[in-house]
This record gives sequence, structure tokens and C-alpha cells, in this order.
Amino acid sequence: VQLQASGGGLVQAGDSLRLSCAGTGRYFNNHIWGWFRQAPGKERDFVAVISKTGSITDYAEFVKGRFTISRDDAKNAVYLQMDSLKPEDTAVYYCAAVLLRRYSSNDVRMTSQYDYWGQGTLVTVSS
Repeated sequence: VQLQASGGGLVQAGDSLRLSCAGTGRYFNNHIWGWFRQAPGKERDFVAVISKTGSITDYAEFVKGRFTISRDDAKNAVYLQMDSLKPEDTAVYYCAAVLLRRYSSNDVRMTSQYDYWGQGTLVTVSS
């Protein structure tokens, strides 16, 4: 079972990027998907989450209104559309998936809850 993240790169402040994460080895249609990020020397932080039906999405305050998470179960994938990027968004972005019986808005923000992780994709935003 693997999660493969892609779409990172070097952009300027104000630009957009779309990250993708595709799962292989099993179906993730019943899983909650999350995106996290880790800047150099810092802990891995929650960015966004989407419930297994897609009806619930949640975002960290520092990306609300700029980032959008979505999922395509037919492609076994999750996406993160990032607009109005800022230099402080520079980080390695990780996708993650977990099968939870009950959606908890607190639990889904915790890295410890997730069973599957992608390898990360680097996003660098220059000023």
C-alpha cells in the first residue's frame, strides 16, 4: 500500500499550485484523507482534511480561504488546491489516510491518527 504525492515545486508569492496524492494497493474510498506540512526544523502541522464522503472539510486557520481539499474516489486520490501562496507556506507537504469509524474534528488533526502516509512533496514559495 502506497500513497504517492506530487505537484510540488518552486513558485512565487501569490501563485497557485495543485498537489495530488494517489493511493495504490487498496481502495481509500472509506478513508478520511488529510494533508499536513512540515517546514525545516518544525513539527508536522495539520493543513486540511476531508471526510470519507467529502461532505466535511476542515482547514488550519493559516490556510482557510486559500486552500481547498477535494477527493476523487474513482481515482483513489486526494487533492490540495493552493492559491495565494505565501513564503510561509514553504514546506514539505504530506498526504495521509485513515479509516475511522467516527469522524472527530479533533482527532483528524492529529498525525498519530493516520495509518498511511505519502512520501511528501516540496513546495517552495519565493517572495
